[in-house]
Amino acid sequence: MDIKQIKDWGMNLPTDQPLIIAGPCSAETEEQTLASCRGAAQAGAHVLRAGIWKPRTNPGSFEGIGEEGLPWMQQAKRETGLPVTVEVANAHHVRTALAHGVDVLWIGARTTVNPFAVQEIADALKYHDVPVMVKNPINPDVKLWAGAIKRLYAAGITRIAAIHRGFNTLAQKDVYRNPPHWGLALELKKLIPGIEIIGDPSHTGGKRELLWSISKKGLDIGFSGLMIESHTDPDNAWSDAAQQVTPVDLAHLLDSLLNRDKAPKTDASNELKSWRTEIDLLDKSLINILTQRKEIVEQIAQFKQDNKIPIVQLGRWKEMMRTRMETGQNQGLNDKLVEGIFDAIHQDSVSYQREITTSEPAEA
Repeated sequence: MDIKQIKDWGMNLPTDQPLIIAGPCSAETEEQTLASCRGAAQAGAHVLRAGIWKPRTNPGSFEGIGEEGLPWMQQAKRETGLPVTVEVANAHHVRTALAHGVDVLWIGARTTVNPFAVQEIADALKYHDVPVMVKNPINPDVKLWAGAIKRLYAAGITRIAAIHRGFNTLAQKDVYRNPPHWGLALELKKLIPGIEIIGDPSHTGGKRELLWSISKKGLDIGFSGLMIESHTDPDNAWSDAAQQVTPVDLAHLLDSLLNRDKAPKTDASNELKSWRTEIDLLDKSLINILTQRKEIVEQIAQFKQDNKIPIVQLGRWKEMMRTRMETGQNQGLNDKLVEGIFDAIHQDSVSYQREITTSEPAEA
């Protein structure tokens, strides 16, 4: 894979393979940060990352070590010879990070959603042509994502990449931490031709078991690299423990993704396990959706009883099946599968309504 723009970042980055950015979610202590960065470098990372300032939902959560951690990143850079990147959310972060020799900056999803904050960062970068990566906003708004990137271009920043980290929606929360909505990443490429996109499977999945399948999907649709969180002791990480992997596991993951002809057979079973994990989570999501549907059916049953409306309404049933079949066909699903599923759901709904109501009026 040819990284057209990123290879011009001037940091001896690869041009014939995906860019790999790795390191801990957060810089916690000097020892943990250096050990995690060393491990990421040995695993095959090209750029080292660590969260210095962490925008969190709750004020009591760990919000990053702050400026104290920047010298640790400088030391990791000296020891490994690799460039380093941190997240910035305001002008002060920009000035402080650049003063400590940070090579690449990234703007996080919570900042991208705020044009005022992005503009403040763009203004602070006006005289610094430093590479900047922009994560998609937390809400699925591709124009907001593109707008943040355009603000940086307008400030004279030329070395820019986008990061796809999924979107915070209600859909499939049992499966992904931030559902990917892959089409929005492809739409960004139409809005900003030539933009390189780096996948962030750690935040998309929120579970280390999903890293392989999400990473592979991103690379398959043309992402130019991956940002993966790696920690020497992920289970005891101060933030996002479930989505981080050890440096050893990161090395296996990258070998499996990037060197498939050389990957050991044990990696093949790990790939299959990753797909099966995703299937298990999707099935769990289906069951949860059916549970939510049943709760609504109960409300409908009570409404029908109170208003003397028949439980079975043939016109509604026919229209429901027509629209479900049409949607299934548009998604490439087998007609018999869709028909069988919704027929079973309908029959169960009718039986449940009859079970919880005391009487049923005759249908007119």
